[in-house]
Amino acid sequence: MDHGDPKTALSTQQSQATCRINEIFFSIQGESTKTGLPTIFIRLTGCPLRCRYCDTTYAFHKGEKMSLDAILQNISQYRTQHVTVTGGEPLAQQTCHELLTRLCDEGYQVSLETSGAIDIANVECRVMKIMDIKTPGSGEETKNNFANLAHITMQDQIKFVIADRGDYDWSKQKITEFNMLDLCEVLFSPAHDTLNATMLAGWILADNLHVRLQIQLHKYLWGNVPGK
Repeated sequence: MDHGDPKTALSTQQSQATCRINEIFFSIQGESTKTGLPTIFIRLTGCPLRCRYCDTTYAFHKGEKMSLDAILQNISQYRTQHVTVTGGEPLAQQTCHELLTRLCDEGYQVSLETSGAIDIANVECRVMKIMDIKTPGSGEETKNNFANLAHITMQDQIKFVIADRGDYDWSKQKITEFNMLDLCEVLFSPAHDTLNATMLAGWILADNLHVRLQIQLHKYLWGNVPGK
């Protein structure tokens, strides 16, 4: 019995895959080592965490299903190769993995923003992972999946959002405990409107801590505006 071409069947299956999308927009990358670059953002709906300082609560529930083909068609209007897949927590949707692979196959330079609470072992190897470590100030410290560190490479980044001095000291301890500076670049970001960036910079300098201070550039440009 002829079951058809398996490659054709796989292609059809991929074209039928969907993600629930909260928004797609073109902006300046405000975080990570790619700060300042024109970037397409694909924000997926949903997140299992509820961080106290979350600035994208609107992405918890709102969104519409889009096929991967439709997503690729949508972003083709923008003249950049930089794409960030974010959330919410994008990996909460299983088809996010297919989306990441399709984007890489199309030649995009892809980064993934993830909370670190969901297994990243099967994330497409061409994707730059920007993984949060949730500090006590987030209220979601217990959700950290430190086993994910085994899947971090030198192309990736680990990010701590710091809300106060307690978060800073806790983060320093975790960096040492897990030898994070040997894994990849580590970013310290002050929780916007909660911790003064100058104060955080002073702590880093006083301790001669080898991390990158990161502010959310987009918020200084446009404030807390969705789609920016």
